[in-house]
Amino acid sequence: MASAWWRCLALALFSGLAASGFPRSPLRLLGKRSLPEGLVDGIEVYSTKINCKVTSRFAHNVITTRAVNRGDKAKEVFFDVELPKTSFITNFTLTIDGVTYPGNIKEKEVAKKQYEKAVSQGKTAGLVKASGRKLEKFTVSVNVAAGSKVTFELTYEELLKRHKGKYEMYLKVQPKQLVKNFEIEVHIFEPQGISTLDAEASFITNDLLGSALTKSFSGKKGHVSFKPSLDQQRSCPTCTDSLLNGDFIITYDVNRESPANVQIVNGYFVHFFAPQGLPVVPKNMVFVIDVSGSMSGRKIQQTRDALLKILEDVKEDDYLNFILFSVGVTTWKDQVVQATPENLQEARTFVKNIREQGLTNINDALLRAIRMLNEAQEEHLVPERSTSIIIMLTDGDANTGESRPEKIRENVRNAIEGKFPLYNLGFGKNLDYSFLESMALENHGLARRIYEDSDADLQLQGFYEEVANPLLTGVQVEYPDNAIQDLTQNSYQHFYDGSEIVVAGRLVDEDMNSFKADVKGQGALKDLIYTEKVDVKDMEKALKEQGYIFGDYIERLWAYLTIEQLLEKRKNAQGEEKENLTAQALDLSLKYHFVTPLTSMVVTKPEDNEDQTAIADKPGEVSYQPPQSPYYYVDGDPHFIIQVPEKDDAICFNIDEDPGTVLCLIQDPVTGLTVNGQIIGDKRDSPDSNTRKTYFGKLGITSAQMDFRIEVTTEKITLWNGAVPTTLSWLDTVTVAQDGLSVIINRKKNMVISFGHGVTFVVVLHQVWKKHPVHQDFLGFYVIDSHGMSAQTHGLLGQFFHPFGFEVSDIHPGSDPTKPDATMVVKNHQLTVTRGSQKDYRKDTSMGMKINCWFVHNNGEGLIDGVHTDYIVSNLF
Repeated sequence: MASAWWRCLALALFSGLAASGFPRSPLRLLGKRSLPEGLVDGIEVYSTKINCKVTSRFAHNVITTRAVNRGDKAKEVFFDVELPKTSFITNFTLTIDGVTYPGNIKEKEVAKKQYEKAVSQGKTAGLVKASGRKLEKFTVSVNVAAGSKVTFELTYEELLKRHKGKYEMYLKVQPKQLVKNFEIEVHIFEPQGISTLDAEASFITNDLLGSALTKSFSGKKGHVSFKPSLDQQRSCPTCTDSLLNGDFIITYDVNRESPANVQIVNGYFVHFFAPQGLPVVPKNMVFVIDVSGSMSGRKIQQTRDALLKILEDVKEDDYLNFILFSVGVTTWKDQVVQATPENLQEARTFVKNIREQGLTNINDALLRAIRMLNEAQEEHLVPERSTSIIIMLTDGDANTGESRPEKIRENVRNAIEGKFPLYNLGFGKNLDYSFLESMALENHGLARRIYEDSDADLQLQGFYEEVANPLLTGVQVEYPDNAIQDLTQNSYQHFYDGSEIVVAGRLVDEDMNSFKADVKGQGALKDLIYTEKVDVKDMEKALKEQGYIFGDYIERLWAYLTIEQLLEKRKNAQGEEKENLTAQALDLSLKYHFVTPLTSMVVTKPEDNEDQTAIADKPGEVSYQPPQSPYYYVDGDPHFIIQVPEKDDAICFNIDEDPGTVLCLIQDPVTGLTVNGQIIGDKRDSPDSNTRKTYFGKLGITSAQMDFRIEVTTEKITLWNGAVPTTLSWLDTVTVAQDGLSVIINRKKNMVISFGHGVTFVVVLHQVWKKHPVHQDFLGFYVIDSHGMSAQTHGLLGQFFHPFGFEVSDIHPGSDPTKPDATMVVKNHQLTVTRGSQKDYRKDTSMGMKINCWFVHNNGEGLIDGVHTDYIVSNLF
């Protein structure tokens, strides 16, 4: 059966405290007990308690740590806790010698103004940062006087979502030292009754765990307690460092005698829906897979492995197809085909032969997939009671074909027309995740980041398992007219086995006696209706009898769910709609004291006889970063651009030479690859220019190993395979491929040349008006992938394929007030450089994208090896 997760405390607890200067990583083995019990640099953490109360999937968690400074001078003490990204912090207090300093939740802009003074003095820092795949790290520190005690208390709340049939409580435990009273207490109350409850730890043997752990459940209540003694915490019998360093996981699920459960307290209701035992609705799946050059190596291998594993789980009633995209689009079959044993075997062969090459054409690939699924439905190629889904995997941004994100979103939205969901999987960090997420959300799907790691194939398989078994489509949750208000999302395109639909809202009449809820959906065999009726008074009376439950849990659950959904809608909203969604989410965040992306918690603490202000924000999805693989190009007059990812910056320089001069751009004696470029000038000097302008008008690309040459001019492309020439025009759209080589011409735009796995060049064609009195057509040359070239590569561009560093200092006004000068130290030379910008024309040949860079004067003197005339060669080949 599918399983599912509960994240009550996806709380990677660094609930430890570390003295100032003490490493926050786990302690090295100390061996003998040379230190007093539980002391680290004079700080004793004598109590850490995690208390979690879960009522109907809504978790209220309190982490409390107490410490004392047993040293003879003041020490800085740190409190580190990791909690789920899906949770909202609701409170934090810091107590020193009986004086409590509370955290106050305010609108983000108001909070920022409150602590701007502290920021300007360099005293403050953000308290919450993203940590790993699913966690956020809350950190605060305070100076504690000798002999003084300090107590930290953090509270957060979360609605636990069901995944793969279970709820999971995940704690990353790492107290960093022995703690006299270490305790995890979890109380669960589920009105439906608890069906399973388990707990395990990765850092302790089952024998030791068994004596420190108690777990039990009966009826509606469950309890887990973990209280290791000091001796059970030791990494060895005579050690003073702790073995509590790893994951503590609790999983549970509830009884499902009825597919639905409705609970009402204080005028608020929550409706859980998760039917079981239904036949699976057949799926029509198209996997859209990025096979561009950046997918090379482990990523493409892990993708193949994951797809092969997925093919083992595809049911014979399903239909499927694969679409591969790089510069162009390749399909396995012309249409979706049934997953018969014969077709699955053929699919495995196809997947095993997937290879990477070229650029990234997301637009055409998705439109082809949508058209394929639409045709399958319209032409009755698939069962009438089946459901369609698209799963796209990419590791980069669109950079050929239609590459504007907004236009791609518009094209996809208009093509799908809400008929089926799009799921976008972003592989790695070097992509615009917000684009993938927005496009998925507006097409009833979701986005998921696949982390570049050894388990990436398992991540891909895990996502497929979540959507592999649709039980219902077109799900609508309905309530009596005029009986409810402020309803959360109540329509869902799919219900997947192992998940759960949760709807919450407010009753218009709190004195109503009965409540009815209907769920309608289309199953594999017939349409289904589920009706749930509740006696409101009896329900409230039964729930209020439970002693330890916080009474407003349904109201807070409703607020949490409403804020979460408003923030999701806000991602794709514009103008007035976005302002209204923001205002609603902000009002609820402040009313219920949630730290959300719209609010901040201001923490005031004593420092050096004055109060210091710090702030806790809700980190969002990591903002888009430019690709971290370096790129190099020459374009324009001719401007050479060297991007240095380690510095998140670029260096640029010009080469001034006469028309007709041929320059060596790349020369690799190991792979035999050479690229030379010939300079051309304007038709005549511009009357309003003090200097002549020159460009590259011809390029010669040679592979000695393949006995292959390419001459590119602004009018034609000539390819020699041995002595046999083939001439192509820029008016063509054509692909030429042979073993280890690919040449793709995109009509009047660019051409892409790939040599095996690891070398990709792009040549951009710049066309001007033929009758222009001064300018003429010219070429730009871009190195997209160079990792397949050797360490001996040289040339004006090739010498920079090897890592190098530079330092910039003494930034000061230059002769142009808009372009500051600075001192750069690079390759043991000290240079005066100027801040400027150039254009990258890969995506937009007319306007280009601005690239800021440090300009090195005098033909790159001091930056390039030797002098620029060393790179002059006699001819293109």
